[in-house]
Amino acid sequence: MPWLQLFADTSNDNATAIENALLNAGAVSVTFKEHIPKGNAEKPILEPALGETPLWDHTRIVGLFDADINTDSINWLLSQHLSQQSPQPTSPEQPVNTSLADSLQLRWEQLEDKDWEREWMQNYHPIQCADNLWICPSWIAPPAPEAINILLDPGLAFGTGTHPTTFLCLQWLAEQALDDRHVIDFGCGSGILGVAALLLGARQATGIDIDPQALLATQDNLQRNKLAADRFDVYLPEHCPQHTTQVMLANILAGPLVALADNLIQLIEPNGKICLSGILHHQADAVMDAYSGHITFDPVTQKEEWVRLTGYRHSPATSA
Repeated sequence: MPWLQLFADTSNDNATAIENALLNAGAVSVTFKEHIPKGNAEKPILEPALGETPLWDHTRIVGLFDADINTDSINWLLSQHLSQQSPQPTSPEQPVNTSLADSLQLRWEQLEDKDWEREWMQNYHPIQCADNLWICPSWIAPPAPEAINILLDPGLAFGTGTHPTTFLCLQWLAEQALDDRHVIDFGCGSGILGVAALLLGARQATGIDIDPQALLATQDNLQRNKLAADRFDVYLPEHCPQHTTQVMLANILAGPLVALADNLIQLIEPNGKICLSGILHHQADAVMDAYSGHITFDPVTQKEEWVRLTGYRHSPATSA
């Protein structure tokens, strides 16, 4: 069946009140998007601080409703709810504030129903990461059957190869001699990096993630690529054994990479390799500083605004 969407353009300060009003009025979902008024520049939102949910200065809020609702009734409910959120004067000298509801320009649009699963399937195509390495949706025949093909379906866990950070890591993996190596995929998400390492010759992989859904997704993708379950162990951080590794992969974000520097370094064998990603170009120096004294870094590799940091851990004699 079709759906109805209600659009409201507002400021960052009012976004939460409008979200609550939409949910109170029966919206089945609420989405925040950037709204760029004419003459304004785009404001990117990249890595938030811990516990922070940043929004754009100008935010477009979209409420999704069943198509059979009465839009006039929804508008009235929104007005009633938002009127209660508007600050009221506390003394006769203060001017009466215009209701937040009165200041909004609401717009309704119909959203035709689609086969959404088929819709995203049509937009997910094979990706070539290196001369001999591809990521392929499981429902499409690999364009290069003789290559190493990672079969992957988009899911709830992050990591499909379409983002520059994952792509950069896969490019690096394809250049490494991984035969008989053990690999840690820290922040494994979909497990794409660990699976790629195994297909490229690694003996064993260990996946670590704070999200239980990521551990399930990793196991699913391991099976999808016909790899034995015991070749890729997955753990929540608090349950992971403290075994060292010859190759450390961590495609997360700059903040966690800095905070976890000591932990990651201790998990790498002397002369073991490290690949860090999820880092914006202006964050590279701060991340490298956190690993200085232990890691010798290669030249920085950049794709769009993202960078990849690779190197190796000093042997004890070198770091003394």
